[in-house]
Amino acid sequence: MTPVSTTAGAKPAGRRGPALVVLCFVQFMLVLDDNVVSVALPGMRDDLGFSTASLAWVVNAYFLAFGGLLLLFGRMADLLGRRRVFLTGVALFGAASLVCGLAQEPWQLVAGRFVQGAGAAMASPAALALITLLFPGAEERARAFGIWGGIAALGGTMGLVISGALTGLASWRWIFLINLPVAFAAVVLLPRLVPESRAEHAVRLDVPGAALGTGALVSLVYGLLRTGESGWGDTAAVGPLVLAVLLAVAFVVVEARTAEPLLPLPFLSFRFRAVANGATLLFSAAVYAMAFLLMVHLQTVLGYRPLTAGLAYLPYGAGILSGMWLSSRAVIRLGVRPALVISFLISAAGLLLLSGVAPSDEYASGVLPGMLVTSLGCGLSLPALTVAALTGTTEENAGLGSAVLSSVQQVGGAVGVAVLVALATRRSDALAAQAGLQHAATEGFSHALTAAAALLALGAVLVAALPGKNHHPEGALDAGEPAADHGNRT
Repeated sequence: MTPVSTTAGAKPAGRRGPALVVLCFVQFMLVLDDNVVSVALPGMRDDLGFSTASLAWVVNAYFLAFGGLLLLFGRMADLLGRRRVFLTGVALFGAASLVCGLAQEPWQLVAGRFVQGAGAAMASPAALALITLLFPGAEERARAFGIWGGIAALGGTMGLVISGALTGLASWRWIFLINLPVAFAAVVLLPRLVPESRAEHAVRLDVPGAALGTGALVSLVYGLLRTGESGWGDTAAVGPLVLAVLLAVAFVVVEARTAEPLLPLPFLSFRFRAVANGATLLFSAAVYAMAFLLMVHLQTVLGYRPLTAGLAYLPYGAGILSGMWLSSRAVIRLGVRPALVISFLISAAGLLLLSGVAPSDEYASGVLPGMLVTSLGCGLSLPALTVAALTGTTEENAGLGSAVLSSVQQVGGAVGVAVLVALATRRSDALAAQAGLQHAATEGFSHALTAAAALLALGAVLVAALPGKNHHPEGALDAGEPAADHGNRT
């Protein structure tokens, strides 16, 4: 491997802005496809002849590939070149989107979604690593991550809006075909804006670690997805979870003994970064579950049509953008830790407001207040979490740090949907016979969102417990350690 040493300082400042725009547009597309199919599932079922059980895999195939392959491709980006891996992932994602849009059989759509997830797993950590290296200063990195995190969160929200609009006004096939112009533009423009970068030390990929780590993540995500479908008592769900634990233990043993590990254990030992990833897990679990539960609640209890339910999420996007605008300023002025604590508590308060939405409530007085408060907290949280989770990453491991963060987000989302949706379902089933279906569904929704708010409160406590003074070394940290030590400890 020929080392290519590329630093952010070597990149002309005037071209970093356009590069950030391209990378953010791609991330918007990748996150949008996390949930863009949610509203369109009935149309897919009718057109392609899906069974009820197999229809869920239109969603699950994407999560499985995206969450399971992130760690592997994140490390490959560091070793083989971040721009190269990013462009390969975007091209693969675009090709798979075309397959999905033209699918004539159920298996073609599911296979296309799996390949989409694999392409996203290549592109997402590589893109975040490129941003990390393009913006090395504390304030400029906080602003770049603010834009990145806000656009990512907006993509998750707009997926529901776009899905509802395209499904209602045209065809579900267009939710995939609209990806093609973005993918094409990224493949053409990015090589002109960003130079190649990779780890300067020529090391080989840790194949045993890659196999065990990828196997553990795939088994974990698969088990969680099956649990969400069939419950925790299903052997087909518990088996993969047990296998994931065994593979994870084997992975740790192998990594401790390997000279050039896929995931160096000291990388995880840096306390601030570890806590940031733990808080991200809780945050993702709460927010993913909220998005799923609220969409179901709007359509089944409040009686919204798919297009109306999608449009109802538009204010959520406005709240995300407002939080995004405030986030970098909060990180720079207050430090990462206070900004995270405040944002988590704001989101928790918003979830508690949403948990009180009753069947008779109007949108403006019932749904909208909780949605705006939650979205503001989410917009504040995501960029700060990104700054914290990538603290101390260097030219050698920026892709790895980005992949760990993205993996935690995907696994957290799978955990949240599996656990909190099951919690809502059990609560509703227990009350259905004596209270009526609508009241029971409302109680289940409220119970699950209250639990989601508790997860965010726990995340705030976890972050607040970190020792250290609120100062701002490189990376906008406030953990009490000088930035110079961070690179050495990774």
